[in-house]
Amino acid sequence: MLLLGCIKEVSDFELVVSLPNGLSGFVPVTQISDAYSKMLSKQVAQGELLEDLNSLSDMYSPGTLVRCIVTSAEKSADGRRSIKLSINPKNVNKGLNASALTSGMLLSGFVSSAEDHGYLIDIGVIGSHAFLPRQKAQNYIKAVKRGPDLKIGQNLNCVIEEVKNEGRIVRLSVDRSEVAASLATEQQNWTLSNLLPGLVVKARVQKVAPLGISLTFLSSFTGIVDFMHVDPDKSMNYSPNQVVKACILSIHPTSKVVRLTLRQAFLHPGGSPNQISSDRIGAVVEESTVKAFYKQFGAIFELDDGTCAFARLKHLSKNRKSFKPAAFKTGCKHRSRIIDYSLMDEMCILSLKYQIIEARFLQYQDIHTGDVVQGKVLALKPIGMQVKVTDGIKGLVPSMHLADVILKQPEKKYSIGDEVRCRVLECNPAERKLFLTLKKTLVQSKLPILSNYEDAEPGLITHGFVVCAREFGCIVKFYNDVKGLVPKNELSSEPITCPDKVFHEGQVVKVMVLKCEPQQERLLLSFRLSGRPVPEGKSECTPKKKQEVKYQIGEMVDVKVLKKKENGLEVSILEDEGNVTASLPTVYLSDFVANCKLLWHCLQEGDVLPRVMCLSDKGDQIILCRKSAVISAVQEEQVVRSFSEIQPGMLLTGYVRNVMPFGVFVEFPFGVTGLAPKVSMSDKFVTDTKDHFVVGQTVIAKVMSIDEEKQRVLLNLKVSECSSGDSAAESFSLLNQYFKEIKEIRNLLRRRGESGMARGLCELVPGKELQLVVQDVKEDGSVLFSGSCIRGLTVTATRYHLGGRVIVPGEKTKGLVLHVDALTSQVYVSLREELLKQ
Repeated sequence: MLLLGCIKEVSDFELVVSLPNGLSGFVPVTQISDAYSKMLSKQVAQGELLEDLNSLSDMYSPGTLVRCIVTSAEKSADGRRSIKLSINPKNVNKGLNASALTSGMLLSGFVSSAEDHGYLIDIGVIGSHAFLPRQKAQNYIKAVKRGPDLKIGQNLNCVIEEVKNEGRIVRLSVDRSEVAASLATEQQNWTLSNLLPGLVVKARVQKVAPLGISLTFLSSFTGIVDFMHVDPDKSMNYSPNQVVKACILSIHPTSKVVRLTLRQAFLHPGGSPNQISSDRIGAVVEESTVKAFYKQFGAIFELDDGTCAFARLKHLSKNRKSFKPAAFKTGCKHRSRIIDYSLMDEMCILSLKYQIIEARFLQYQDIHTGDVVQGKVLALKPIGMQVKVTDGIKGLVPSMHLADVILKQPEKKYSIGDEVRCRVLECNPAERKLFLTLKKTLVQSKLPILSNYEDAEPGLITHGFVVCAREFGCIVKFYNDVKGLVPKNELSSEPITCPDKVFHEGQVVKVMVLKCEPQQERLLLSFRLSGRPVPEGKSECTPKKKQEVKYQIGEMVDVKVLKKKENGLEVSILEDEGNVTASLPTVYLSDFVANCKLLWHCLQEGDVLPRVMCLSDKGDQIILCRKSAVISAVQEEQVVRSFSEIQPGMLLTGYVRNVMPFGVFVEFPFGVTGLAPKVSMSDKFVTDTKDHFVVGQTVIAKVMSIDEEKQRVLLNLKVSECSSGDSAAESFSLLNQYFKEIKEIRNLLRRRGESGMARGLCELVPGKELQLVVQDVKEDGSVLFSGSCIRGLTVTATRYHLGGRVIVPGEKTKGLVLHVDALTSQVYVSLREELLKQ
């Protein structure tokens, strides 16, 4: 598909291009032009920099319009669309041939070489040689101010001045006034197979509709102007048969649908669309007024400064179920946040989603050195770990920073999708580069962040990490690449002859600033804080008094078990250096009732539990929750924060608060509760409610009705009513979570290793084949077994799982593990042949 785009960002290896209708794509450095790619290959082969090879930033700048062609469009794992583009003229102009070239045509050309009297220009047309005389290029070179000459790989808007030998020789002009005045006409013999984006045409209005305008142009062609590309100053003044100037935005390769724009910035080739201040991106607009709503696309809003903005349908509400079209009538006001600016649409892009409006980070500019951020592991590579902070922000944790110690096998500690808590080492918004650390001591440090030499005042104590240990001492690095020297005599109060034997690369240290010369970027440090070095990760600061710390519902924290109580765990929150205690009830340890008791049994004082969610904070007591389904619901905004947000038909994740003879009370995050009457509790007939639910059990409930006057909510807990659609996927997801927790429990038991029996339980997994000896046959037909691998455990097979076999005490047989009950040390096995064969 051919498109007109506008360069949004320029980096070393790609151009980020704004496309119509709020989309973005990227042009890899290898898709500029053949001449530029040839020079890149030559530089790689020689292994040294070529003098004639210019970087993309030397040739391109944001705001430049370019013609491009889509080479691939893929959806990433997180659902984001990745559009790969090419601006290479052999791809963009492939519909043209030499015989079709005529004077006055406007084409994209790229400088392929500099000659004595001008430049050879690659226009991508086979059999044509295009030449730009030097005198025709001088005014353009002076205007763009990018040096005395055009550069190989530079993109130009070229007007054909003369065609010779049936298109084999073409003379061009890049004079800005000629380019700006160029107009595609019938005499130039354009066809649907070679029509190009960026051409300006005279068109006639055919029909005016709410979604846009249909036009005719170049005698026989028809095109569409959608509602985002009508000139905002004339939007109400278009009428059939009116003659207008329009610019071609895109041509679909198969349907040949042509889309155009009537916006003034595009009606003079070589111009640039209007831009907004980068400070505006991320701003929260308290009142954005609906101007128009399009049910299949989204809504146009007027912002507080009078400018127009667009919000896609998916950004009008937190999910499809909560979307209310009535809220988007003309004149309705909404709170929103500017998440982007579309250069090609000259509009801000909005989101009305609560989680985006309240998001701490939206773009790289929002992140500052030293910030603590939550992320998700995207990939593990030799250079480190790629972490997703938000949909549009990714960072790198260098391999040295994966832990306080260097990890030889990081894949054993981290998995794709794991949630991680990092600290920002360095952020470069211009290059979209973000470097993070996972070193626990740095992440949890309460000491000042040293991110520039000006802040390094003598006496300052802070954390850093060793990057070099030699005979002269240690070089310690901080944030933003600030580094300093700890000379040998300042390593310790005791002489250290070989620093490289005591200190290692990546080691977190606590240092004191002795002297700093900011202009020379020289920093002198000492490990001698109190007569000894502090190379370990433990803080020496005096314990603080317990603070009154308020935690938000949904906030994720890491905790350490202080004490096991009958109904749960007393824990300390590590983010506040253990000064804040909280309660983690047993029933909130897991979504699975059986796993709650197992986890309580296996956890010991001193154990650390990461990623626990604050469920309530009433000042005197903080209640925490580790239920993954509840945490997911809060993080994905599938929750109600107040009674007023509840709507019949909603599916909500909660937990059983109380089981009564007449029904079950269910509580949801943020404190909203509801009742599921006995008749709506189960698909089966309910005699006793306690046979079906227990307090703390995770449930998915459907809202049946609400009584606003009495503030009551009636719920339905029937499985048949509470599926969101893909019940198989939901079941597999729950099963996967169950086995993940069982694996965690096994690891806890294995780490304890208190007894041979505990170790034996860890090795027994469903599906494992055991060599057994029959110990006893009971009256009900069930059998007890013994064996060398199951000492201290009770191993049983029911009569059904004997598979019709008649067995006697002392007989040896094979059995397949069906289930392991770690609490009672009971193992259930099967002797059935059909299972053993599998």
